[in-house]
Amino acid sequence: MGAWTLQEARQHLRAWMDAELAVSTGQRYKIGTRELTRADLDEIAKRILFWRNEVERLERGRVGGARVLRVVPRDL
Repeated sequence: MGAWTLQEARQHLRAWMDAELAVSTGQRYKIGTRELTRADLDEIAKRILFWRNEVERLERGRVGGARVLRVVPRDL
């Protein structure tokens, strides 16, 4: 997991959501000899899901990933 703050995660989520809107109005266009191709919608969707999960995780207050427990079996 990354070392970002909740605010940074929200900024990234907003940026990827804005990118999705931009691509929805035209993924590729050409002006004269110059051409712009925006990112793939599938990749944008993956990044939105990632950052949405990060925002939710940080809002819950969990800093680390999976929690690991140690168990020592004993005979009774």
